[in-house]
Amino acid sequence: MQYKIKAPGLLNQTIKLPASKSISNRALIIYALSGCKVLPDNLSDCDDTEVIIRALRDMPDEIDIMAAGTAMRFMTAYLSVLDGHCHTLTGTERMKHRPIELLVNALRSLGADIEYVGKTGFPPLRIRGQKLEGGLLEIPGNVSSQYISALLLIGPALKKGLTLRLTGVIISRPYIDLTLSVMHQFGSEAEWIDIDTIEVKPKPYEVRPYFIENDWSAASYWYEMMALSQNMDDEVRLVGLTDGSRQGDSSVRYIFSLLGVKTSFESTEPGKPTTVTLRRSGKGVPRLEYDFVNVPDLAQTFVVCCAVMGVPFHFRGLSTLKIKETDRIRALITEMRKLGYVLREGDGTELIWDGKRCEPDSELVIDTYEDHRMALAFAPASFRIEGLKINNPQVVSKSYPRYWDDLRQAGFVLEE
Repeated sequence: MQYKIKAPGLLNQTIKLPASKSISNRALIIYALSGCKVLPDNLSDCDDTEVIIRALRDMPDEIDIMAAGTAMRFMTAYLSVLDGHCHTLTGTERMKHRPIELLVNALRSLGADIEYVGKTGFPPLRIRGQKLEGGLLEIPGNVSSQYISALLLIGPALKKGLTLRLTGVIISRPYIDLTLSVMHQFGSEAEWIDIDTIEVKPKPYEVRPYFIENDWSAASYWYEMMALSQNMDDEVRLVGLTDGSRQGDSSVRYIFSLLGVKTSFESTEPGKPTTVTLRRSGKGVPRLEYDFVNVPDLAQTFVVCCAVMGVPFHFRGLSTLKIKETDRIRALITEMRKLGYVLREGDGTELIWDGKRCEPDSELVIDTYEDHRMALAFAPASFRIEGLKINNPQVVSKSYPRYWDDLRQAGFVLEE
């Protein structure tokens, strides 16, 4: 499938964003560890959450989590403490090439029984659940925060709890804090006790009702549209976000203020979902430098947005982009060149655009590499680039299944 995208002349719409995938997946693991009694409310309907719901409901001998990286990490930890059960955890061909050895080694050091079905260091995994002792564990802090969150989530189920010491540079700290915040909502005693150490007490989760906030990552694409739109009368209203959100990607509102998008909240009551209104300020920086080490999922949004706006950039902290659904650094360089923008990679952790252009392709067709964020981030470029086409647009179901419906609602024309 392919969509040819034409942006509307006026952007004025109210959008109900999807629920947060990150919060949903954390809450579901806690729901399972507390006995599957009260399902969290407002769960995400994306693929990554659906595979966890299906796995927890059916618990087949072989659990296929498809392309859901979060599900692979979280379910690996969960199945390790599911006493008396044996399961094989597998996924797509791409998932079988995404590393998981660091998490497996960490769980094994806690006593977990995990073996590789195929290549060492990668899924599929055969996991025999048992009661684990817990205690002190050291792992590098510069790995995917999903490894760290997976370990923290099972901490209350360990006999001695968990003291997790993170060595070296700690990246994606907001995602770790988000995990702790969700755990607290279920009565867990889990805290930073030092700048690099988290302690989780061996106290079982409490069964509590829980409402999931909508997704700031999804909001980022509407911010991008607002930045790329050239109509000062445009306005977008996003429903279900909160001021003071624990979602790391809520920082999108601050970064986009540098590109001329202003944010206002209908209510600023902490923890209360409200409507956020986006408008254009007409003012932006001539060049953007930013370290995405804590919010790597926003990188594609800003790479596309800045280049198409003509704003040179130097983005750091991108090391984890190489082990996502695709090598996002390489994918961005390749696809932006099709549009006439020449990006440079800096030591595998940086992307730089100094304004250099090249001749764009005659057919402006963006490949998505089975990566939802490629489609999500490139579609708004249609405000400035006529004739933009997106291959395999259905990949957005991984995190934002209603994206194309929402774009149509906002006046976009999508031709197959």
